[in-house]
Amino acid sequence: MTLSHARRGSLRLATAVTAALALAAGLLTATATPSVAVASGPVIDQNFADPDVMKVGGTYYAYATNSDGRNIRWATSTDLVSWTAQQSDALPSLGAWADPAWSFPPGGPGDHGVWAPEVFATGPASFVMWYTAHDRASGKQCIGAATATTPGGPFVPRDTTLVCTPETGGVIDASSFTEDGRRYLLWKNDGNCCAQDTWLHLQQVTANGLRRTGTETALIKQDKPFEGILVEAPTLWKHNGRYVLFYSANFFGNGSYLSSYATATRLRGPYTKAPAPLMTTDAFAGSVRGPGGQDIVTGPDGQDRIIFHGWNPGFSYRAMYSQRLDWQGGRPVVAGAKVRYEAEDATFARANARYAPGASNGVVVGGIDFDDSRVTFTVHVPRAGTYRLYTRYANGSDAGAASHTLVVNDTAAGTVDYPVTGWDNWQTAERGITLTAGRNTIAYGKGAHFAEIDAIDVA
Repeated sequence: MTLSHARRGSLRLATAVTAALALAAGLLTATATPSVAVASGPVIDQNFADPDVMKVGGTYYAYATNSDGRNIRWATSTDLVSWTAQQSDALPSLGAWADPAWSFPPGGPGDHGVWAPEVFATGPASFVMWYTAHDRASGKQCIGAATATTPGGPFVPRDTTLVCTPETGGVIDASSFTEDGRRYLLWKNDGNCCAQDTWLHLQQVTANGLRRTGTETALIKQDKPFEGILVEAPTLWKHNGRYVLFYSANFFGNGSYLSSYATATRLRGPYTKAPAPLMTTDAFAGSVRGPGGQDIVTGPDGQDRIIFHGWNPGFSYRAMYSQRLDWQGGRPVVAGAKVRYEAEDATFARANARYAPGASNGVVVGGIDFDDSRVTFTVHVPRAGTYRLYTRYANGSDAGAASHTLVVNDTAAGTVDYPVTGWDNWQTAERGITLTAGRNTIAYGKGAHFAEIDAIDVA
């Protein structure tokens, strides 16, 4: 069957708030796309979760979490857009350590917990698959390895695990990164199963990918409000000398699942997280629900693409999407997704920031009450044109509707108007703005009555 797709901020805060916000300074996502914030349709519109993509010759091979009675689904493409689903199981049997009859109810009927494959070549006719399955001995998920002589398999499993640490909740979501002839394994300890932290780990493996060696390094854990109780699905990519660690977070089973990233100048870190997620349900205006399980690959045109899954409208399966991945100032930008800029990371004067637990990143900016009050966002876009500006606000003014004056690139651009919501009831005001290619400034000033700004999105 063939399947195709139809700043840095100057922060005037109390000492405790300043310390918290300093971690985010300078890391705002730095671009937008001139299109409406909607993803193109899924390229595989059936269950194809946690996709991993490998290129061999002129063909791309995609592998996915178990479904339809197959441990590992797979498909092929020459352009990352039109895909042919293959009917065989790339991993027809599991290692002796794994329980093939175990069921994972949150994954849906028939889910046996064989998840998130990673496949790579170690020679012209030598391929390795890392996969997650349920360990008989510990009762936790662990990562095993299998080998094949062709990309489609069948992959033959090894009888022992590659990594298995039941004391940390088990392990899932293996991925691979290579540099200077060395291969590294990344994974997540599944601590959310057992009220533990979830860490993304990195360790070197042997050239054949079948044994860990050297030092294990914990890279990041869940510590941002939008991540919920977990981070998972690590994908490491290097762009212009900087390491970019993509990851997913929050609960996989609904629209709260998302993808974000962290950056570092050294392989083992330290990694600094972006202050706002890269892909969310809202960023795609609901056209993708719960985007995550991402992988990065370079397309046949030399353009990077991000491959990920998202729920169908009925939340009965996770389809696969393929979107252009742009870079602006070393930061990733997904085509069709709104880009969020947190207000606390803007430059502001005669205004103040405060903690607000229900806000986008837990902090908002208010007190924009004086003639010289300003909150100025620096926004980078790749092309000149008309964009949509979404202002996330709360208006608790007793006097009624409020507003802020708007200045774009030092030119007055009218106002942003806010109906009454009550304080800490965050809503979105939308309007159009015209931006130039490259750096732009968007400044908010005092208007009618009083309102606070949580964040802006540009798309």
